[in-house]
Amino acid sequence: MAEPTNAAGADAGASAGPVALRTSPLAHLAERMRTATVTGPRGVTLTEWPFSTMVNLRVDPASAAADRIEKSLGAPLPRQCGHTTASDCHTVLWLGPDEWLALSRADGTDGVDGTVVAAELRAALGADPGSVVDVSANRTTLELSGPAARQVLEKGCPLDLHPRAFGPGHAVSTTVGPVAVLLWQVDGASTYRLFPRSSFADYLARWLIDAMSEYRGPEPP
Repeated sequence: MAEPTNAAGADAGASAGPVALRTSPLAHLAERMRTATVTGPRGVTLTEWPFSTMVNLRVDPASAAADRIEKSLGAPLPRQCGHTTASDCHTVLWLGPDEWLALSRADGTDGVDGTVVAAELRAALGADPGSVVDVSANRTTLELSGPAARQVLEKGCPLDLHPRAFGPGHAVSTTVGPVAVLLWQVDGASTYRLFPRSSFADYLARWLIDAMSEYRGPEPP
């Protein structure tokens, strides 16, 4: 005997697009990240920013194609390790002498498909040597913020994160714990964004939650 079906549910599932049906890599840890929040002078908060548009760019920075890409982004391609540039809609992170990651606000939640960004950049590249690849599904974004954010990262990051060496606007490839990430300090208020591969996001989030736990107590004398 055939199982009964829910016609309304079937219709809803059939009509829902891929954007409505997708699940972020850390959706299952959302509540645990919320409860891990520490407030006060040693406060720190961990949140996921899912479904960000990320486009990997490879192009000769001295080429006419690079000029066209910069015009499309509304921002110059950063030329030095650790540097970033930004426009109203995009932030560009340096990955190598001829490689960048363009982050966009077009995350599919505001009616703008992230593939549009990649298509515009491919058009700017044209037939010149290089590549434009939408890597949005490759990573997720974790934001760690608060007065103790740097101290939490310093437990497992080999970089010198002191402001004299790593300040607002800097972004580099590194590791946090055993996980490879792209680490970006967003501003001077101790806000960092980490971009792990989606398959390692669960491990990294749990590592950060554990590292945050000690800041619930008083500061050691």
